[in-house]
Amino acid sequence: MVQDLCTNEIVAHALSSRNDLALVLDIFDKLPAMPGAVVHSDQGFQYTHKLYCNQLEKLQIQGSHPRKGNCLGNACVESFFSHLKTEVFLKNSVQGKEETSALIEEYIRFYNTERFQKRLGQLSPVEYLEKLAA
Repeated sequence: MVQDLCTNEIVAHALSSRNDLALVLDIFDKLPAMPGAVVHSDQGFQYTHKLYCNQLEKLQIQGSHPRKGNCLGNACVESFFSHLKTEVFLKNSVQGKEETSALIEEYIRFYNTERFQKRLGQLSPVEYLEKLAA
């Protein structure tokens, strides 16, 4: 997934049963145009692969990786996944891939448009972006 760190909005995501290069490259088809943006990721093989780097360059996006052994750069994304797990999967008995996908899609919609966040002045990410644009 790709998260806007200004608003906390999830701007693109992809699901797969495998954590592979195809999953990571699939995100590029879902990203809005954002030349000059910085995309931060861990140092997994997918994010250092030539195809990934070529896509960043093609879209005029800068890649960013933390130093080895430093997990703090991914704290915002880990926080989102923690909320997803506690607010969705601890409450629901999930039956299969399609139901899991539907629950994730609905939660991302809810997270972006309805779930208020203290850091955003008790606004949702979309409401916060609208306030910034006003």
